[in-house]
Amino acid sequence: MPANLPLSLLELASVRAGDSVGQTLANSVAYARKAEQLGFTRFWLAEHHNIEGVSSSATAILIGHIAGATNRIRVGSGGIMLPNHPPLVIAEQFGTLESLYPGRIDLGLGRAPGTDPVTSRALRRAGPGAEAFPEDIAELQGLLGPLRPGQAVKAIPGAGTAVPLWLLGSSLYSAQLAGMRGLPYAFAGHFAPRLYREALHIYRTHFQPSPQLEAPYAMLAVPAIAADTDAEARFIATTSQQRILALLRGRPLFMEPPVDSMAGLWSPQEEAAVRDFLGLQLCGGPATLRRQLGELLATVEVDELMFTVDIHDPAQRRHALEVLAGVRDSSPRLAGASGQGAMQPV
Repeated sequence: MPANLPLSLLELASVRAGDSVGQTLANSVAYARKAEQLGFTRFWLAEHHNIEGVSSSATAILIGHIAGATNRIRVGSGGIMLPNHPPLVIAEQFGTLESLYPGRIDLGLGRAPGTDPVTSRALRRAGPGAEAFPEDIAELQGLLGPLRPGQAVKAIPGAGTAVPLWLLGSSLYSAQLAGMRGLPYAFAGHFAPRLYREALHIYRTHFQPSPQLEAPYAMLAVPAIAADTDAEARFIATTSQQRILALLRGRPLFMEPPVDSMAGLWSPQEEAAVRDFLGLQLCGGPATLRRQLGELLATVEVDELMFTVDIHDPAQRRHALEVLAGVRDSSPRLAGASGQGAMQPV
């Protein structure tokens, strides 16, 4: 396990059943401020569309909102689904964000649309889609780099900002591409737990230094439910279990209150599918979380962990960050991984 391992957060701005989007986003701001106070390194927002219960579709706007409500924590996308957008638009958006919040913006890029095929068509970007991902990345890098003599299309703002790019993935393709391009890589273990070892190994095997990054830098995203006791964590974890069950059934993803037991809410087959989906979930009180983290990090070489924390009560969710920070600070090989002093990609 690397020393001083940074801890970060991925946010979907998940809507609680009965809440408004406005209240949800206010809760996200309070959550980000708590994360900054506790020394978390990054706060990323995911792009999803046409999913009831997820309000992070206008990702760049939310990044600006969160960055404006905080002072130090890095804020970025986890990620922008590049097939949905012309690279010029993304370069202008993130060039503007970097100009407003210099040195604090990350641009994580995904290859999937983040939605269903019908909604993908409604986004109205013509062209080859995911097949053009490598070319779109190269175009985006060019637009964010220094202006070149004779350059016809310029991102203004954007040119010369060199916003750091990350590649995100849940399979092996982006791992290889990130390594070959010399970019930092984040694996989506929070919803695709099976291939994380292989993907991170492929990334390091194929890594070639680049102007952005001299050595490989890998992040693993995992679900985490942290509480004062194991029993409390198991109870509040039923919110995430209900949410994944709704996803498997094709239903809205509003966050529901925890329940005493999931018995009767799912079939044995559905229970197995939900537990498989959450295969990398950390869940428990401080001692259990320390053990689970040690077991996880013994299986793979990572430079940073990013947590998704699906907890229904906003105050309990913020307290979960206190528990996670306490685990970090009381673990010799995690302590010191706080905020801007933590190891960062070059």
